[in-house]
Amino acid sequence: MLAATAAYGLWGLLPLFFRLLHHVDPTEIVTQRILWSLLLILPILAWRGTLPMFSAAFRNSRLVAALAGSALMIGINWLTYVWAVNDNHVVAASLGYFLNPLVNVLLGVLVLKERLRRPQLLAIALAAIGVAILAASALTTLWISLTLAFSFAFYGLLRKLTPVAPMTGLGVETALLAPLAIAYLIWETGHGGIGFGQDMSTSLLLILSGGVTTVPLVLFATAAQRLPMATLGLMQYIAPTLQFLCGVLLLGETLSIGQMLSFGLIWVGLILFAGDSIATARRNRTAVAAA
Repeated sequence: MLAATAAYGLWGLLPLFFRLLHHVDPTEIVTQRILWSLLLILPILAWRGTLPMFSAAFRNSRLVAALAGSALMIGINWLTYVWAVNDNHVVAASLGYFLNPLVNVLLGVLVLKERLRRPQLLAIALAAIGVAILAASALTTLWISLTLAFSFAFYGLLRKLTPVAPMTGLGVETALLAPLAIAYLIWETGHGGIGFGQDMSTSLLLILSGGVTTVPLVLFATAAQRLPMATLGLMQYIAPTLQFLCGVLLLGETLSIGQMLSFGLIWVGLILFAGDSIATARRNRTAVAAA
């Protein structure tokens, strides 16, 4: 429980961290984040004794292809998120992560042929109405919310279908993104220079971005192994709630009437979704106990 709270709490406070790097190009922030994450992930894999699994993964072409797809999705997600935060769209970014669980359910139906229960159908319908209202009232930021929601949902789907341990998969994804990150930084050095090395505080923050990326993922992996999925599913709303509060209370973003109505519908949908998840988990536990 502590690990899950820490993971989602850190994710929820990310806007405050990335706002400190508002003077650095978002693409550089993401590329630095990739490289410093890899330098942290490799020692963690060594400490856990899973470096042989990490190396073996590269000899499986199907596995590499699947993880290249998930790496692309998480790269798009990171870049969109950092740009949104530094362009004063934290509220739109938080909406994307509120929508994410409902998009996960939708993908489960369309791709995995899962069947929806009535409360889930109602939750998705309410979220769809909320998105339609947002499209009419805040069209310029709708793409942020949808890009974040769908990129992370497709990332989760690809990882669900890929037979690899969480940390090993993260290591492979980061390693696959690293050459692109290095190439971009080399190119940027010759076209105006990079933020890293300009001053001590900027360089330290860029180095810390690796830990900010990796530490919550390690905590999340720890929690996922020990907590029921229903509990973990409910706790995931800590992160977008904190992001929303950061945007409105600390970073001075304002909400339009359309945004407030859209958020209200989506939150009602999430309450229905969460309530159904809890009830289903209880019924399953009762059935197992009875058996």
